[in-house]
Amino acid sequence: MSLLQAYSSLSSSSSRATVSHTLYSIVGAPSIDPASCKALIQLILDDLRNVIIDESPSRLTRDNALSALAAVKGLGKIPHGAQVLASVPNLKCLMTLALNLETTPDASNEALKCVANTLLLSEPARTRILSQEIDGGNICVDLLQKSTAPENTFLSSRILFLCTASPHQSASFIESIVETKRTANGTIIDVIAFKLDDLIVSMQAGVKMSRDAMTDLLKLTFNLLVHYPKLAPSEVQSPALAASPDDQKVMGDFWNSRLDGILPPLVRAFQAIPLSSPNPLTSPLTHIIHSLITIPVDASSRTIWFGTRPSSHPTTPPQPSSPEPTTSALAGSCNQSTPKEPKNRQLERAISCVISAGRRSFSRSSRSASPPAADCASRAYELLDTTLAHFLPNDIDPDDPAVRDLCKADGDTSLDEVVCPLVLLITRFCLGDDDAKTRLRQWLVPENLDRTNPLEKRADLLGRCLRLLASVYHSRLKDATGEMLYAMCDSNATTLAGYFGYGNVAGFLFHKGVVSAPPVSAASSGPPTTASGLPINPITGTVEHPSETIDMTDEEKEREAEKLFVLFDRLEKTGALPPSQNPYRKAFQEGKMG
Repeated sequence: MSLLQAYSSLSSSSSRATVSHTLYSIVGAPSIDPASCKALIQLILDDLRNVIIDESPSRLTRDNALSALAAVKGLGKIPHGAQVLASVPNLKCLMTLALNLETTPDASNEALKCVANTLLLSEPARTRILSQEIDGGNICVDLLQKSTAPENTFLSSRILFLCTASPHQSASFIESIVETKRTANGTIIDVIAFKLDDLIVSMQAGVKMSRDAMTDLLKLTFNLLVHYPKLAPSEVQSPALAASPDDQKVMGDFWNSRLDGILPPLVRAFQAIPLSSPNPLTSPLTHIIHSLITIPVDASSRTIWFGTRPSSHPTTPPQPSSPEPTTSALAGSCNQSTPKEPKNRQLERAISCVISAGRRSFSRSSRSASPPAADCASRAYELLDTTLAHFLPNDIDPDDPAVRDLCKADGDTSLDEVVCPLVLLITRFCLGDDDAKTRLRQWLVPENLDRTNPLEKRADLLGRCLRLLASVYHSRLKDATGEMLYAMCDSNATTLAGYFGYGNVAGFLFHKGVVSAPPVSAASSGPPTTASGLPINPITGTVEHPSETIDMTDEEKEREAEKLFVLFDRLEKTGALPPSQNPYRKAFQEGKMG
């Protein structure tokens, strides 16, 4: 007998054991044909509606609700089944069941899982659930506010994240929840702020699903921070962006003061959540960073970002903290794959936006009365140091295949996707706050830096950043790292070359339109000498030893010529020197060298 026939043969007089056995057989059944799947889902939902909502006779009882919804969830993961659940009547039924079963939390959560899976598999359902007939978005905001367990927070956040993924479909809903004070707790921004603080404590205590709950709450937060400033009258962060068409405006272009209250809890989460090991840049930390790079860094918000800093700048880089293992992924919840979030296009555009971003005012909310004492600049530097040390151990070339293999082993991703947002956040710190910029630069290139050996060969963060500037494979991270170093050096080409050596930054400067070595200026803050007074070679950035007037053997001359060949070859590969202007290449072509 088929599953559809087995269930259809049940009646209100069937024994509880028979009903339970039939439902369990549906939950654990292999694939079912599309027609039977659709019919079976509708039958079970109709019976649930009868017994839970209408309180009329049914094959099921209230005690069967959890098993019945588990069966619906399993059948709804099939595309044909999701089509059935995506109808307005069925979505409304599931949301009503979730509310009516609140006294039975497991059954209520199962109904929400059915909704979340349906929204994931069916884009039209994301618009339908926001309709006035269902009002699912507002219901989930209320459920999020009332949630007391991470699983409740996770499910409400997941549904709201999927509902707000497209601003064109959910514009009025996004505006409504950001602008309307629903309860004493305020708008959705205030609700999210409270939940973030709660989840920090839960994560630190290792509460099950707290990491997953924070991840999806942050995905919702990111959607609101990106979309709302484009929907409501907002302040432009850069005058160059004022005339941009709406469809070209991405994260960080605009800011609205209604969102101010989200910064303090995001900063607290950035500082406090347990880190995974050996790569700390995993969710939900990556999602915190994605949200933070949409928020302005300026004088009025600097205390929230960086705490109260002493007048003198520390020259010792922050020491990495001990990361903690990642908690296990959620089990038994809705389908775990999520729609692709915008990455490449938004990151590339955001890097450009950050470089031209101007200063703006930032009104602190009442929740920021006690700013965090920790320093986001220090935390970000520590994270970048630890992450690059993991992916680029010792002095390995970033383009070494072993680096790409390690990225794949950590997850099917690339170094560009993992590290670029963090580098972009540090760049925003440098552009938005002079004190943070100075401290970050001193940590990376301290006055007592050992410049006796090539900087790009160092097995530390400085060496890794300089090697990334010559990377071919990690093109976006290469550009982002260049912009970060440029921002650290007051966005001044001469200062940049002074700190790192023109040979190391020539390719980056060439792509910015600086085609020759910038002149040395007295106004430049780049170090012309080491702390001990030794002169620094402007090309290599290393100590320049005075040449001795002694004769060179042929072997010594050959070694020096080889060094020059390597230098010109590197300049050509980074794009700083056209092949036609490479003297060694010209000499080979003209037959002057064998």
